[in-house]
Amino acid sequence: MAVGMERDGRQGTVELVYRPTRADLLAGVRVRERRRRLHLVRWGFTGLFGAGALQALAATQTSALSFLTAVFCAALIWSIPHLQAHHALRTVSWQGEYRTSVTETGIAAETKHTTLIQRWSVFRGYRETRDHMVLLSRDPNILLVEVLPQRGLRSAQDAERLRTLVSRHLPRI
Repeated sequence: MAVGMERDGRQGTVELVYRPTRADLLAGVRVRERRRRLHLVRWGFTGLFGAGALQALAATQTSALSFLTAVFCAALIWSIPHLQAHHALRTVSWQGEYRTSVTETGIAAETKHTTLIQRWSVFRGYRETRDHMVLLSRDPNILLVEVLPQRGLRSAQDAERLRTLVSRHLPRI
């Protein structure tokens, strides 16, 4: 078999087969959040409400409701990425198994119900996490995030081929 040839004979193609998980979507949400620096805002508000809870706890003239409200707000703000990942999983999980092909022209994801083809020009760049390759869209708010879980690859060689293929078309950000 020639170097760079996939088992099905298509040159420069890496295939992934997987079912999306909450961890996959959380990785995408976190990369998007960091790129937009929203994690700083989220942690700032979490800290602010956490400090309010401590102040309510230390004060002698406050009610338990003030303390509980501040703790609830801090926990809710901290959990926003988890809530977003949960919502996104509910949106896509019914489609079942994903078969994704990464080629020289772009990315094609197929399920029993849908086929989505995205050219490389849709994306501004990528970030690799320990278990995922996350591609971020060009739009100003990064509304589209493509998460490629490395567990969907056939082998460690495919992970290196995926990294090479993506980095040939997109900058690491």
